[in-house]
Amino acid sequence: MNDTASPTGASAPAADFSTSRLEAFSDGVFAIAITLLVLDLNVPEPEGLGGRSLASALAHQWPAYFAYLVSFLVIGIIWINHHAMCSLARRVDRRTLFANLGLLLTVSVIPFPTRLLATYLVARHEDAHTAAAVYAASMVAMSIAFSLLFLAFTRDARTLHTPVPPEAMRAARRRFGIGGLCYLATVGLAFLSPVAMLAVHALMALYYCFDQLAHARPAR
Repeated sequence: MNDTASPTGASAPAADFSTSRLEAFSDGVFAIAITLLVLDLNVPEPEGLGGRSLASALAHQWPAYFAYLVSFLVIGIIWINHHAMCSLARRVDRRTLFANLGLLLTVSVIPFPTRLLATYLVARHEDAHTAAAVYAASMVAMSIAFSLLFLAFTRDARTLHTPVPPEAMRAARRRFGIGGLCYLATVGLAFLSPVAMLAVHALMALYYCFDQLAHARPAR
């Protein structure tokens, strides 16, 4: 929607949009991204067992299971917190829509670094670290995108159901800031231990299981 002129000749304020379409489109992207993860879980072919048992072949694929579980948890928690953030606002503007696209871009990419890490997690030293660094960097990008979306949602009190108290805003931003720094630290950890890096991302997902927006969402 574009600005329109009023009968008096003055420009009317920019039109806002309902949050319902933003949530519906976002839910579709989340659903596709989280479903794509499972496609990297391969069934061992009988002719490819090479004398091993099926149980041994399945156990050999543990990096794929580990990466899948962590990324599934990450995307799932993003979806939950995205829904919580949408509940703050009555409507959104174009800036928020573009910020939401930025988050969806980072979410839709997650299946690629997940597959990369699952393939190279226990590979030779240098390749494993490179794959882990790519995975960690994608999570840093996601963290930044989510923080920018939060700022876009809350920057205009007129679009919110209820004005958010300043102390609640500071607390929410502090939580997101701490999380962002931890994500950034995992890039360095990727060059020390890819397995530890992935484990930290699992812990980060658990951290975000707690409602980071609880204090920013006053009772109505």
